[in-house]
Amino acid sequence: MKEQKTVLVTGGCGYIGSHTIIDLLEKGYGVVSLDNLSNSSEKALERVKKITGREVKNYKLDLRDFSALRQMFAEWPHVHGIIHFAALKSVGESVQKPLLYYENNIGGLVNLLRCVREFGVKNFVFSSSCSVYGNAKKLPVTEDAPLQEAESPYARTKQMGEDICRDFIRAWPQKHRCVLLRYFNPAGAHPSGLTGEAPGKEAENLVPVLTEAALGLREEVVVFGDDYPTRDGSCIRDYIHIMDLAEAHSLALAFADRQKSAGTCEVFNLGSGKGTTVLEAIAAFERSTGVDLPWRIGPRRPGDVIAVYANYDKAARLLGWKPRYGIDDIMRTAWAWSQMAAQSDTLEA
Repeated sequence: MKEQKTVLVTGGCGYIGSHTIIDLLEKGYGVVSLDNLSNSSEKALERVKKITGREVKNYKLDLRDFSALRQMFAEWPHVHGIIHFAALKSVGESVQKPLLYYENNIGGLVNLLRCVREFGVKNFVFSSSCSVYGNAKKLPVTEDAPLQEAESPYARTKQMGEDICRDFIRAWPQKHRCVLLRYFNPAGAHPSGLTGEAPGKEAENLVPVLTEAALGLREEVVVFGDDYPTRDGSCIRDYIHIMDLAEAHSLALAFADRQKSAGTCEVFNLGSGKGTTVLEAIAAFERSTGVDLPWRIGPRRPGDVIAVYANYDKAARLLGWKPRYGIDDIMRTAWAWSQMAAQSDTLEA
């Protein structure tokens, strides 16, 4: 019988982490989660169990606590790979609290890589972001596009995190492989409607903001600026369905496994390849759900880039990945999950 490979998912109780766990379990991996629950809840893993029938253990610890982290690794000395999601991710908060973001996102990554090194974990997948591109000079952006000045401390931690991963691989090329995944804008929910994005506090990402407004949990949707140099004046983003994004992580691990020698450090864009303005996203929600949204134009928001969307040709070629869901699927699944969660009082979980 083939031995099951175990993957450690940091931030496993979060939005992207929990959906990725579903995909990993469905592909036959064993999974253990690590999450300090600062912006998440273990209820996410209960929902994972409802969908997959499998229970996942979560270690409630902070990556900044190296001794506790090392003790966890001692209990799981044969982890096949790590997918690292655990990080603070609010652009606005990072502008207000930059030191917290550097301490958490960079300090946590360094401690994790120390354990990767000590315990000989071969495969490491790093959760990066399209924010590393800043205001890109050419769209759609490819992986070799020059990185512009970061627009926020959050974005800078992702640029620095990528550099740290590359330096780690250069220092110990004989033992480790790394894949850097630059996400665009994850959105939507599992097609079952049983799990999705649960912000835990007031939502900042656009799609949960839309669902909150549709549910009457917020008075209106504020569009941050209508004077950008775009086709309708609002910012352009690339929305990628959460299950498309989740699948890319399983494929990234498989890609790392296929590398005949260690020392690999590859970067991939994960986006739909299409730019959608904020106003177009509002229209897509209304079109796909039949719900009219209350919205107004507000001032620009500090830290926002004007426009960014992906060229994902490299991921298609080397990972065998391409998105299967469109913007209407994103809005429809997000709305189905939000209605279910509101009815069962789990939206805040």
